[in-house]
Amino acid sequence: MTEPMFDVVVVGAGPAGCAAALEAARAGRSVALVERGPYPGAKNVYGGVVYGRVLDELVPRWWELMPVQRWVTRRSTMLMTGTQALTVDFRTEDWGRPPYNGATAFRADLDGWLATLAQDAGAVLVPSTVATGLLRDARGRVTGVSTDRPDGDLTAGVVIACDGVNSFLAKEAGLFRPEPGGRHLTLGVKETLALPRQTIEERFALTGRDGLDLEILGCTRGIPGGGFLYTNLDSVSIGVVLGLPGLASARVRPEELLTDLKAHPAIAPLIRGGRLTEYAAHLIPEGGYDSMPELVGDGILVAGDAAAMCLVAGIWLEGVNFALGAGMYAGRAAAAAVASGDTSATGLAGYRRLLEDSFVLADHRKLRRAPGLVFSERVQRQYPGLVCDVVQGMFQVDNPRPKPGLRRLLTRAARDRRVRLRHLLSDTLTGLRSFG
Repeated sequence: MTEPMFDVVVVGAGPAGCAAALEAARAGRSVALVERGPYPGAKNVYGGVVYGRVLDELVPRWWELMPVQRWVTRRSTMLMTGTQALTVDFRTEDWGRPPYNGATAFRADLDGWLATLAQDAGAVLVPSTVATGLLRDARGRVTGVSTDRPDGDLTAGVVIACDGVNSFLAKEAGLFRPEPGGRHLTLGVKETLALPRQTIEERFALTGRDGLDLEILGCTRGIPGGGFLYTNLDSVSIGVVLGLPGLASARVRPEELLTDLKAHPAIAPLIRGGRLTEYAAHLIPEGGYDSMPELVGDGILVAGDAAAMCLVAGIWLEGVNFALGAGMYAGRAAAAAVASGDTSATGLAGYRRLLEDSFVLADHRKLRRAPGLVFSERVQRQYPGLVCDVVQGMFQVDNPRPKPGLRRLLTRAARDRRVRLRHLLSDTLTGLRSFG
């Protein structure tokens, strides 16, 4: 048998793939990082927050190096109806100084920076190249990838599939369970609106490099999903995320819902005068722990969006940090398996153990019920209005009538919104079990 060209081939130069390539190269392994775009980040759609704690381990003092738009010092959650909006707003100065908590960033900048770190460690970047399939030996073990380049087969001891949602490679390896109808997929649509830096800071009560992360529930006409608004240095990212089955059955175009959000009286004044510079759409795997594929096969590991490692739990909406963590552990496990001479599923099993012992699978397992609750009919259609009605009743002055008690307000709002109190209690208990 001929020796493989590389010890490790990583497919996809997103956060997971770059972290995997970086760790494997640091361990002294020969690594190819295959990217279908002309450069890392060229094909990625993103307008969100990068949480940096995992970077403490991957890139010490990362905050001095990473290309950041704003440090998130203000975190808000908004419940919305067509005419109401209730916002829980938290801000802290602690998140605006090292080691920081999270930052808004552009993926073209972030992925390019991470890929450069991997290259500096010895990885070979192979851009403008599509991995078209898996190579296998006579026993069926994965031994590399074929590409769309002439004579472009890349052989390796281990392939790490970081090729994004609906991973072609993971499916070809037989690691994905069949799932009809895109049940665990959502479609994110986003606009980037340019605004002067001073305008952003005045409208969102920010100073310096401080930033806002605003998550919104109740803005999708009852289609499972939600909305978001993030501040960049001189632009804002605004969009909606929509469950595919609900979007298909509603027969509405996603840009209509984004237009609704932008016109809402709680949002329109914040983005007034914004100049559209980008419109994009992207599939997101939001099924959580129960929708993940098998993560390890003979000669192959799966990480990031390819492994459905996006946490959607209402309070927490995270993805890049899980991709970074999974990629880092995949790179370590692949390097160790190559060094041991055993790149079978047994030899690569250390990857799963590393994930189990870290936040990557621990958080997903703990919150495995959360996606079902967050995307449920009641949470999406009834509870935003219920909460807004109760709060409106608390603050509305109806003299000379006496003020109603909270129990009466809740009962009235539940009746008007057709919420059964037993369902409210059941969902509250589910939430406590998930988040408690």
